[in-house]
This record gives sequence, structure tokens and C-alpha cells, in this order.
Amino acid sequence: MNEPTPLDKAEAAVREASTDTTAVQLALAAMELAKAAQQQPAPAPCQHHHTPASRSASQWLAIAAAVCIGGIGIAFASIAIAVGACCATACLLILRGLWADFRKGK
Repeated sequence: MNEPTPLDKAEAAVREASTDTTAVQLALAAMELAKAAQQQPAPAPCQHHHTPASRSASQWLAIAAAVCIGGIGIAFASIAIAVGACCATACLLILRGLWADFRKGK
């Protein structure tokens, strides 16, 4: 029984690979990529400042004041939009009445 030795297997693999250059190029590229991945340094530990889990009373009061002021601002903006819409509606109704009178010849 003549089993091929590892050297014979390697020579056969080289002969087979030399005929298929695309496969060889892909295999070499994969090996280079694996080497590069192993050589990358580990990422540095996180160094930014973490805020404390609980807030002080003054911070909560400041947040509450900001929310209240923002709510009042939104309320005034909504009122201004409503007043503007009413004025535009009244103006359009008046103009429609004038146009109707003009077309009748009054």
C-alpha cells in the first residue's frame, strides 16, 4: 500500500493551486487579512467622565424651571398661531364678501 506522504500531498496541492491562480490569490488575501486582524492593538479603555446616577435638588429645580418656561413659550406660540388663523379667516371672509358685491355691481 503506497499512501502519499505529506510532502506528496503538498506538491499535489501546489500543482493544483498553480493552475487556479484566482483561488491562490483569494487564499493569500484571506491569510493576510487574518494576520492583520491578529496584529491590531486592543482598543483603549473608555476615558470620558461619567455623570453621577442621581441628581441634586438644585439640578432638579433647574430642570423643572426650564420645562415650565418652555411650556409657557409653547402656550404663547399656540395662542399667536390661533389669533393669526382667526385674522386670516376674517380677512378672507371680508374679501369674499367684497368680491361678491363687486361682481353684482353694487
